Amino acid sequence: MTAARPSGPFREGDRVQLTGPKGRMHTITLRADGELHTHHGVLRHADLVGLPDGSVVTNSSGHDYLALRPLLRDFAMSMPRGAAIVYPKDAAQIVMQADIFPGATVVEAGVGSGALSLALLRAIGSDGALTSFERREDFAEVAMANVETFFGETPDTWRVVVGDLAEQLGAEFEAGTVDRVVLDMLAPWDCMDAVADALTPGGVVICYIATATQLSRVAEYIRATGLFTDPEASETMVRGWHVEGLAVRPDHRMVAHTGFLLTARRLAPGAIPPEVRRRASKTSFSDEDVELWTPGAVGDREITDKNLRKRVREAQKAADGARIAASARESDSATE
Repeated sequence: MTAARPSGPFREGDRVQLTGPKGRMHTITLRADGELHTHHGVLRHADLVGLPDGSVVTNSSGHDYLALRPLLRDFAMSMPRGAAIVYPKDAAQIVMQADIFPGATVVEAGVGSGALSLALLRAIGSDGALTSFERREDFAEVAMANVETFFGETPDTWRVVVGDLAEQLGAEFEAGTVDRVVLDMLAPWDCMDAVADALTPGGVVICYIATATQLSRVAEYIRATGLFTDPEASETMVRGWHVEGLAVRPDHRMVAHTGFLLTARRLAPGAIPPEVRRRASKTSFSDEDVELWTPGAVGDREITDKNLRKRVREAQKAADGARIAASARESDSATE
């Protein structure tokens, strides 16, 4: 990956996170004639250009703002969204539980708004390869613009395929050549056979699943294939704490359940895993149930086409700014 190190003086096109009075945060993209307007006054973007990361600037009404480049978690939570994002707490667990390592060949489906793609690209390093499958071209456009905005360019370690993973994975990869597969989709069992063919023995598949019914079905399907180790399921809940003097207590609010994670490892061809004794499953699924697995049926908020077009424009505008900043950095380097 050839993206510039996120440090040095602020330049036009940079994303900047401003923390103002009462801790209110604003994320802006620096423009030559840009201004941040709030009920506390006006802050000119030009006042930030050339300042180092971590500076404090004052707006027209005398209010101070702390200026910092957003961390990956900050960017993921504030970037334009086409689809719901994988929260930082879950992305961190995916990187660890799936053991995403530098140089790994990783497959992801679907790409959503690109939040998980950013974490995976960071983890595979400059020698890895990430291929992201996304059925919807408009979602893919938002994700690609968000990734370009964050890195300042589109990483050469990343490839986005618009299409169905179950249908195209075999054509994109030879059998046994993929190290890790990350599935963020409504019905992961639909592509599990293709995933099993692509994964190298010992490779990991990890599924990000919204509901308990999905979790049960994919776990039973994986067991039934006889091609994987017994799947392990978990969820991650992070609770913040208020720490101020003697007032030390849990925050009143927290991001609790966002999704389940289920992991399994590919067995060697012909290997029969030791029998795991468990109670007989009472689950019963049929092909007729497939029509139930829609975003609305599992509680996902469906974005309107008009709102999505707006998100695409926002993401592409941010990406244009990132390209300007990257070009400025290259010019500065050439003149030094």
